[in-house]
Amino acid sequence: MKIGSVIKFLLKVLSACLGYLILKKSTKNNMVSNKKELYLNCLDAVNKKIERYQKEMDLIKESMEANDVKTDYDEDNKGQLLGDFEKYAGRLSDAQEMKESLSKIDPDHYSEEINFGSVVETSGNYYFISVPIGEITMEDGSSVYAISTEAPIYQEMEGKKEGDTFNFNNEEVKITAVG
Repeated sequence: MKIGSVIKFLLKVLSACLGYLILKKSTKNNMVSNKKELYLNCLDAVNKKIERYQKEMDLIKESMEANDVKTDYDEDNKGQLLGDFEKYAGRLSDAQEMKESLSKIDPDHYSEEINFGSVVETSGNYYFISVPIGEITMEDGSSVYAISTEAPIYQEMEGKKEGDTFNFNNEEVKITAVG
């Protein structure tokens, strides 16, 4: 009777493991095939940055125009406002460049080799080689890291294919899918 219980237990464990592997394979295929959704999420994030920076610049401009009275305090305040304006102008320019870079990606193109525009699944994370936005949350709740070709991890994975490995932060990382 003990052997029967052990066999039932092992079958449950094996079934759970098989279910996990099927789910993992399904997730992998979905991530690579959802490249268009990922692309649109990145574009949306960049557009929100552009809008936010433009609004900040508009507020600063209005504030500077409203402070036309010439006092020492106003001059100091205008200097601070001008510094803030320049900061947001730089951020706006960066975001517009990111949007321009994204426009060069064909979300319907898939490549076997990792390069600009690739979606990469590794043994630990998903990456979209595009622009440096950071973590993007997909509709299904999964996370993808949008990184640029300047990112150190990209330097290690560039040109590699599914099944290849690379070292990053003293760890071996396996590429499990590329799209």
